[in-house]
Amino acid sequence: MTTAAKPKGGFTKQQKQYQDLAKKMEPKRSVGRNCTLAFLVGGAICTFGEALMKLFQTYFGFTEETAGNPTVAVLIFISVVLTSFGVYDKIAQWAGAGTAVPVTGFANSMSSAALEARSEGFVLGVASQMFKLAGAVISYGVVAAFFIGIVYWIFGLGG
Repeated sequence: MTTAAKPKGGFTKQQKQYQDLAKKMEPKRSVGRNCTLAFLVGGAICTFGEALMKLFQTYFGFTEETAGNPTVAVLIFISVVLTSFGVYDKIAQWAGAGTAVPVTGFANSMSSAALEARSEGFVLGVASQMFKLAGAVISYGVVAAFFIGIVYWIFGLGG
């Protein structure tokens, strides 16, 4: 079908009918259920992280300030292992946004990108896909930190 056959609005009659049918057949989503699951699963991940921190403080002699690093490393490791076995994705399908807790969600995104691109080789596949994702996150983080720093400077909140 050529673009000349499309109406000015963008969709042909058949495309509009298909969209209407697809919308009608799409399963209804319960916002309340999704929010509750996201809250519970995200909270469970964070509670597990807090328990790990207490474990490192109690049994390995870390201070409150230094226990964060091994805790984050363990959470990342668990997230990558669960992603490698396809478990994290199943949990994410069930729990939704609750699995997007920053550390585990980002580790899942990075390892998923690496697993999908592994057939293309290490450098051109795995590394390029991982850094394509990481680049956007790092760029956003730097820009956000810059603007937050300006706000702190303007209002004298930095101490």
